[in-house]
Amino acid sequence: MQKAMEKRRRCSNLLAVAALALVAAMLPPSGEAKLSPDYYRSTCPDVEAIVRAVVAKKVKETFVTVPATLRLFFHDCFVEGCDASVIIASRDNDAEKDAPDNVSLAGDGFDTVVRAKAEVEKECPGVVSCADILAIAARDVVAMSSGPHWAVELGRLDGLVSKAVGVAGRLPGPDMRVADLAALFARHNLTTLDMVALSGAHTVGFAHCTRFTGRLYRHGAVGAGAHAVDPSYDPAYARQLMAACPPDVGETIAVDMDPITPTAFDNAYYGNLARGMGLFTSDQALHTDGASRPAVRDFAGNQTRFFEAFKDAMVKLGRVGVKTGRHGEIRRDCTAFNKKIEASSRRLHN
Repeated sequence: MQKAMEKRRRCSNLLAVAALALVAAMLPPSGEAKLSPDYYRSTCPDVEAIVRAVVAKKVKETFVTVPATLRLFFHDCFVEGCDASVIIASRDNDAEKDAPDNVSLAGDGFDTVVRAKAEVEKECPGVVSCADILAIAARDVVAMSSGPHWAVELGRLDGLVSKAVGVAGRLPGPDMRVADLAALFARHNLTTLDMVALSGAHTVGFAHCTRFTGRLYRHGAVGAGAHAVDPSYDPAYARQLMAACPPDVGETIAVDMDPITPTAFDNAYYGNLARGMGLFTSDQALHTDGASRPAVRDFAGNQTRFFEAFKDAMVKLGRVGVKTGRHGEIRRDCTAFNKKIEASSRRLHN
């Protein structure tokens, strides 16, 4: 009898271990967030409507809100992951937003998230992260400029680190070639197709003249064989750019990246590349490089396929470096870590 009972106990233990192993196999890996479009269904069901209303008001005030918010999302996700670390402000100008590659980020993107957070806090205090609000806003600005709409996965925490020194070498540059761009995107599990699709965001972007005037006035090696103007530019387009951006232009002048339909999120960007109207070297390279040219041509001829690829790539981008547990928080103020807010409050009351 005792031996039979012991055998049953051993069998029960084995079954319990097997059940735990099965459950563990079904859970996401340790440290990996489980994002879901329904994450706030019970805790803040109106969050997307609240954010959408703020975004709509901002877009009505200035169209710059569209490219500014979209670019803010890209820059955030590529450095510390999608954790709103790029929004943190610093008295010492040493936060992520103060890095040379981020100083050109337009203030309207930051303002959109800060405003939306304030409205969300009125309805659901301490519930929704700034990172999630930025992800929703990035989707909404695309949809509000005639682009696609998609279900945004939610459940991110806000990051606890924001340092300017951590930015260099982690963002795409205007002079990068396709191989280097692809390697950079691959670090975040984004394919060459994803890279080409996400580059299509330049259809509503703008760029300061100083980011590309080297192609207009200083292209090629010094000496014999040098070209003043990059020959890959369409000549008429180059003249248009030179009229807007003289050689001694300052930091304040900017031009549309898509001169054809600058306020519509469409596939015109890809057709422009075929005509030699890629503003940056990194844009035009997508058409000249054999690895990316097929996708460029496909998107140029089929806006539906571009939209589908862009939606898929944005969802994948939104999963990059998501913070969980003790590695993140729900900020009360998107521009400051909670511990800094608490420290300031203590100083005021002492």
